Amino acid sequence: MSESTDSRMPTPDHLLHTGAEHPVDPEDLVMASGRTPTPALIEKARQDLQKYGAVAVERLLP
Repeated sequence: MSESTDSRMPTPDHLLHTGAEHPVDPEDLVMASGRTPTPALIEKARQDLQKYGAVAVERLLP
């Protein structure tokens, strides 16, 4: 049975994820801020992840 892609139907729970299942990398953190990853922003994100851990993402996203 194939999954429906009808946008009028809610997304099935098994297809939803928060991202908490996987570690966040610096590029993810930069993109979560709405910016394009550049070497300088990736380095800043790497430092934030070292300093704050996974909570660094929560500082950007509610």
